Amino acid sequence: MTETYAPEPDESPPSWTSNPETLSRLAIESLPHGVLVLTSDGTILVVNGAIERQFGYRREELIGRNADMLLAQESRPQHTADRTRCVTDPSAMGVGALNNLSGRRQDGSEFSIAMRLTPVSTEGGLFVLAAVTEDTARPSVDGQLEFERLVAELLVEFINVPPDRVDDVIGAALRRVGETLDLDRCIFARFSRDGELTHPATWERNGISAVPIPSQAAESFPWAFNTVLSGEIVCYSSLNEVPNPIDRESCRRLGSTSSVAVPLSLNGAIVGVVSFNLVGRERQWRPGEVHRLRILAMAFANVLARQHSDEALQRTLAEVKQLGDRLNAENVYLRREVRERLGSDLIVGKSPAILRVLDQIQQVADTDSTVLLLGETGTGKELLATQIHESSRRRNRPLVRVNCAAIPATLIESELFGREKGAFTGALSRQVGRFELADRSTIFLDEIGDLPLDVQVKLLRVLEERQIERLGSPKPIQVDVRIITATHRNLQQRIAEGSFRDDLFYRLNVFPIEVPPLRERVEDIPLLVWRFVEEFSKTLGKRIDAISKDSMTALQQYSWPGNIRELRNVVERGMILATGKRLSLPLPAATAGSPAKRAVKLVDLEKEHIRSVLESTGWRIRGAGGAAERLGLKATTLETRMAKLGLKRSRA
Repeated sequence: MTETYAPEPDESPPSWTSNPETLSRLAIESLPHGVLVLTSDGTILVVNGAIERQFGYRREELIGRNADMLLAQESRPQHTADRTRCVTDPSAMGVGALNNLSGRRQDGSEFSIAMRLTPVSTEGGLFVLAAVTEDTARPSVDGQLEFERLVAELLVEFINVPPDRVDDVIGAALRRVGETLDLDRCIFARFSRDGELTHPATWERNGISAVPIPSQAAESFPWAFNTVLSGEIVCYSSLNEVPNPIDRESCRRLGSTSSVAVPLSLNGAIVGVVSFNLVGRERQWRPGEVHRLRILAMAFANVLARQHSDEALQRTLAEVKQLGDRLNAENVYLRREVRERLGSDLIVGKSPAILRVLDQIQQVADTDSTVLLLGETGTGKELLATQIHESSRRRNRPLVRVNCAAIPATLIESELFGREKGAFTGALSRQVGRFELADRSTIFLDEIGDLPLDVQVKLLRVLEERQIERLGSPKPIQVDVRIITATHRNLQQRIAEGSFRDDLFYRLNVFPIEVPPLRERVEDIPLLVWRFVEEFSKTLGKRIDAISKDSMTALQQYSWPGNIRELRNVVERGMILATGKRLSLPLPAATAGSPAKRAVKLVDLEKEHIRSVLESTGWRIRGAGGAAERLGLKATTLETRMAKLGLKRSRA
């Protein structure tokens, strides 16, 4: 008849815990025979309940005292000699020498005991494990004492096992258990969250063939699996006692004819199993044996507790580091934004052209729609992106900015999406990408027209699926990011040239905003000039009360090819040269007036076009997304043209 063993009220160990040291103490306490842990000089460190019952002392009366107090006077020299030999020459003790001694109870009465001493080495030093039993039935004493010694040793050893030695220690423990209990096979395995057996470890006696352990325990052993998950022990002396034919066939396939399987529990959850098996022979498992095997299983539960604690600690440390990295990175952006916004409005202007743009910003800001800012260089597209972010629901988190043209093509992917340590040569640490940094915020991709083609593909996936993958990791990361892009280039022309993907353009072109050049908003020039005067007055320590009317008129008549950025430079230069409170602002000498247009040679156009493409690829000529591919030329042909045109990358 098949039996399942649930803990009885009078033999159940205390409630399970995930603390390895507590587990060991609970298991030692459950042993029916006396256990002492001694220092090398015989001082008592640990006492179990059986010692109290055997000798009549309370444990607090023993801890810190010498073990000699538990021995008759004539047995003390032998015990001291055995303990010294156990510490100084552990190999001389064999598997633990069994000594016949005379014990001395608290009331002074003496009785025969058997004591086995075993050295135990831990991170805290070398200790002596003493297993004590009354010497009343020698054959029984030998077997029981050997088992009790083994359990106590494993419990102490498992307390301090380093995480990287867990598998080795488990394998060695299975061998010792199998040899001590005359078994043929021992199996230890963990349960994953979906019920699969993971990290199985097995030991087989010599002559017993190793067998693969099925990962899907629920399919191969439905009866045994459900019994173990309910917290009960599976026990059968022969295959005839296995009630389920699927289990019976699986046991036959593995060669297991008699077995005890004990669940391993942590914090009330079944997290693993350890089984003790005979192959080709049967065994009647007595209740006392099953109980001792359950105690032994606590030693293996101790390993899982240790491992779970270490894994939880590592996860916590990783999360703390990730949070720290993210906070540090965000802090950089936050400081930058504070400097940019301190004491000023974002957008200056009242012209119809800029008011139209501000109206569009007002309409789109509170949505999560992708925005494409189009306009000449220097028109303030980055400032408008900041205005959109500041007017959105995401304004409580910093805007993340990326200039796609300023990052080398070889690094842009890792900058945007991050990388794992070792993802490529020189990747010495993990890096959080800008998209991950912008989670639940906004990312501004400036000069999107210069993004390499291979990175455009990955950006398209972000737009479609809101997922990224770090370089060196196939694991997708979900991100909640609002995307704003900007470019001064004609994207339709770049699509025709093959340097920009049309499908990406359609994804980005959800809400395009044309940013007007400064020459189309001349009414705003006086406002901008005074805004810049105010800015530079603070930094240069100069007070300006007036600007000459002729200067302001000239500024409004100038075409401003560099737009607002050029105007700002003119004001800064004028502020540096100013000697009084009246400011004069001469136009840039190189472009002042209206010089006649000169004809542009075809070779100059070719040279400028090639230079532009080279700059957009970080001067990378070969490979996917390189300048040669974008221009539709062979790499050697492009290099020849570069040499003829005198195109060389500046090293400045």
